[in-house]
Amino acid sequence: MTPTTKKVTFAFAIFILAGILLLAAYTWLSLSFSYSEGERAGYLQKFSKRGWICKTWEGELLLTALPGTIPEKFQFSVRDEMVAKQLSAAAGKHILVSYSQHKGVPTQCFGETEYYADKVVLSP
Repeated sequence: MTPTTKKVTFAFAIFILAGILLLAAYTWLSLSFSYSEGERAGYLQKFSKRGWICKTWEGELLLTALPGTIPEKFQFSVRDEMVAKQLSAAAGKHILVSYSQHKGVPTQCFGETEYYADKVVLSP
């Protein structure tokens, strides 16, 4: 190898490493800071662990609507295993889900939606 080839190879390796570090930092920032937070109440219609490579917990809440109107669906992801266990036990029941919204998460390995359930409370 010539000295010029070594320099180019080293520069390329630094460039790739810098790209990986920037992507990791961006992912950490997008998951650490939430765009919004709130609560939604409704019936847990669907909850499953899915994905080809990255298995994530995904749920669907049928929001309580006024009589005679079409109910709205709220889709969310779960990253905490304890919350996932609570939701699995609450299938078909009326629940209150506390969530945080994280915009711009670069991959679906953290969840298929931008809404992440943080806490679940069963309605009486």
